[in-house]
Amino acid sequence: MFDLLRAALRGESAASQTSKSKPNDLQIAVGALLVEAACRDDVFDAAESVAINRLLAERFQLSSEDTAQLVKAAEEARSNSLELFGFVRKLVKEMDEDQRIEVIEMLWEVAYADGVLDANEDAMIRKVAGLLYVSDYARGAARRRVREKLGLGN
Repeated sequence: MFDLLRAALRGESAASQTSKSKPNDLQIAVGALLVEAACRDDVFDAAESVAINRLLAERFQLSSEDTAQLVKAAEEARSNSLELFGFVRKLVKEMDEDQRIEVIEMLWEVAYADGVLDANEDAMIRKVAGLLYVSDYARGAARRRVREKLGLGN
């Protein structure tokens, strides 16, 4: 807040100031879950990386520079964490149900980015959905929407 005020007094735009900001904990938590989904099949390929970058940029309205910074922070957070619960807890505290379902959709998009849903990816999304208090019905509906969006049929 104070940084934005100082920037305004110096004549800098809010947009230029926010592009220099560090990712927040919520953004890192979402990013870490997406990276985890991509790594669950033991292959983190280019299609999954592109999907993660696009999803994070769209969800948090980030520039490409800020998205790259967020992905790097998310990868570090994931590699330094022994469990998903810390990331999930952050989402439960700060997101409403619709936003949590949106995260599940993002996870499905990453899982399907390489064209194949691995059993480990599916299990991870089921687990995260349960921890996020997303019902089986809502999780399944999110999966159907993603498959339709990606042209994968029913």
